[in-house]
Amino acid sequence: MDIDLEKIRAFFTKDRFATNAGIVIDAVSEEMVQCTLSITAEHMNAGGGVQGGAIFTLADLAFAVHSNLPLLCGEKVGITVGQSSSISYLGAAKGQKLIARSTCLSRGRSVSVFRVEIHDDLGNFVADMRGNGFTKALR
Repeated sequence: MDIDLEKIRAFFTKDRFATNAGIVIDAVSEEMVQCTLSITAEHMNAGGGVQGGAIFTLADLAFAVHSNLPLLCGEKVGITVGQSSSISYLGAAKGQKLIARSTCLSRGRSVSVFRVEIHDDLGNFVADMRGNGFTKALR
């Protein structure tokens, strides 16, 4: 698979919610996708922690990039959309940055399952997400 990181980044600039939140696609391989989010005041909740939606958005983008890697690398497949997801918030972020790493658990012709682990830059395990993707048929 020929992975062009700049092409992938350009495609996901259209994901304006994640882009406007400040999420960056750092690394992409067949085995792992890494996205990061530098924590700012805009990401905080009323209690002073990182808002769960910000954490989920980071995990969701890593999942989106990884699940659409075949399409973005030129394979003749449809776009993969999220079918379902589940996230467990495990601990507070204490660092300045969140790091999401996606791994593929299963990839079939139309259904795939990914795990995204979110840690902060101090190594604290912040959240664990499972995403199920559905690849639309080409028309």
